[in-house]
Amino acid sequence: MPKDLRDGASVHWIELGDESGAPALALHCALAHSGAWGGLAKALGGRLSIIAPDMPGHGQSADWDGPESGDFHDNVTGIAETFLEDGMTLIGHSFGATVALRLAETHPDKIRRVVLIEPVLFAAARESAPKLFAERREAARPMMEALEHDDPETAARAFTGTWGVGRSWHDMNDRARRQIMRQMRIVQNTETALTWDGAGLLHDGRLEGCTMPVLFVRGEQTEPILAEIHATLMSRLPDAREAMIEGAGHMSPITAPDAVGQTIAAFLDES
Repeated sequence: MPKDLRDGASVHWIELGDESGAPALALHCALAHSGAWGGLAKALGGRLSIIAPDMPGHGQSADWDGPESGDFHDNVTGIAETFLEDGMTLIGHSFGATVALRLAETHPDKIRRVVLIEPVLFAAARESAPKLFAERREAARPMMEALEHDDPETAARAFTGTWGVGRSWHDMNDRARRQIMRQMRIVQNTETALTWDGAGLLHDGRLEGCTMPVLFVRGEQTEPILAEIHATLMSRLPDAREAMIEGAGHMSPITAPDAVGQTIAAFLDES
């Protein structure tokens, strides 16, 4: 379990899969950690040699320095870029999937294929599904207001109640709850990138330049806006397809790793 300075941050990562497999980089969702990929990596057999880093403020990586260190999406992208190599497969979930998409846009020559599990790029639905976009903004309001009033516990309860972390707030121990409460300032900082496309992922030509195969994976019971996000992104990507995980929600890589793994394995075998 290596740890080193990456783009100026102390970053911990783990290596999963088979070292003889194709190189891959797996980027977890907000509030999770690199270990969240364990079940999925096992389901993929020896197809991939996976590097799975902990984002700043997550897992065993150093804490995030806050807004003074810049935009969190920029920070994670800079760290992830240091792991890239030719012929890489990118796998990302939720926030991590938006970073994976950004890497595919900026380094298409290095990326062999991409798996995006419910990228929460809400800005993609702003024009195509304005009603769902407005509903998502309204649903997020209690969390954002709690953060503005320095109430991370209320914010954490609201966030995990919608998006989950693989277990309920009630089932978490005090240590896990405190960790998520500390991470809520990170969630707050991602608003610009995810809701308003601060990183420019939707700018003209960026999606169209991703000519590699892209698989979108969506849980059957996830938030409705994810279907619209997928549809918008897929309409502009030259080689994209979507798979549905029956009975799963937003946290499918953790709650249904075998089903997600089988879906991704089929994609890997054909691409």
